[in-house]
Amino acid sequence: MRTLFKDDNAFTGLEAAIVLIAFIVVAAVFSYVILGAGFFTTQKSQEVVHTGVQQASSSMEVIGNVYGISTTGGENLQYIKFTIGNTAGGTALDVSKMVVTYTDPETRSPDVKYNSTGNADSLKVASGKMKKSPDLEDDSDKLGEWCILEKVNANTDTILEPGEQFIIGVSTPGTAKVNVPFTVNLQPSVGAVFALKRTAPAGIYPVNILY
Repeated sequence: MRTLFKDDNAFTGLEAAIVLIAFIVVAAVFSYVILGAGFFTTQKSQEVVHTGVQQASSSMEVIGNVYGISTTGGENLQYIKFTIGNTAGGTALDVSKMVVTYTDPETRSPDVKYNSTGNADSLKVASGKMKKSPDLEDDSDKLGEWCILEKVNANTDTILEPGEQFIIGVSTPGTAKVNVPFTVNLQPSVGAVFALKRTAPAGIYPVNILY
């Protein structure tokens, strides 16, 4: 009669193999999760860098002086004009999509309207309609206007390309009087805000260089 012996060696080896495989699977899953998080972080960092480069390369600059124009007999400025161009290495931008705001101690126009057919005369008319901030009542006719007065070395579109220059006119309200500081913010569709901080001169002439 044969005698049966109990031997658990094989079963113990199988358990160890199962546990080892489970550890390998868990480690692989955790490795995949960590690598995925790393790839996601890297992609986000690249997006931030690319966006920053795009923002910087799409900015513009003011070339030369800023002039204040008045025909009101020295009472106040009616509009300002200045020349803009791309910064060195900057990309083209659509000037017509630029948001312009005007602020002085008494008047604030949060969205000066773009007039595609505007000129010096229309800026003077818009200047007379601009009202103090408490009287705005969301009336767009009281917010003033801005326009492209002239283009230098440019074609007929509103895209400001490298090498081109646009002369911009922005209407100012009756509160732009002598010694009054004001700010005109230029926000292009892509790029940082460009702030023009100037002060109306002590004596207002038909043409004034603003500082």
